[in-house]
Amino acid sequence: MKYATKRERAELATVCNDSVAYLYQLAGQHRHASPQMATRIEQVSQQVAERSGGRLEPVPRASLVRHPEIFVGLQGWG
Repeated sequence: MKYATKRERAELATVCNDSVAYLYQLAGQHRHASPQMATRIEQVSQQVAERSGGRLEPVPRASLVRHPEIFVGLQGWG
């Protein structure tokens, strides 16, 4: 979040149907996302990271949930 531009943060929040403030809470690990929200953030952050020319990295969904093991065995995960 700290390296993203204001526009990039707003885009991620809009696509996820949430606020930038909520994304900061997730980034600071003050809250945990639902598995669906975490997956959506991972997908959108991948797109934003690709457009940033290497400035940003995608956010892995496992870093956003309380129990990351729920993703084990799912497509695109360990």
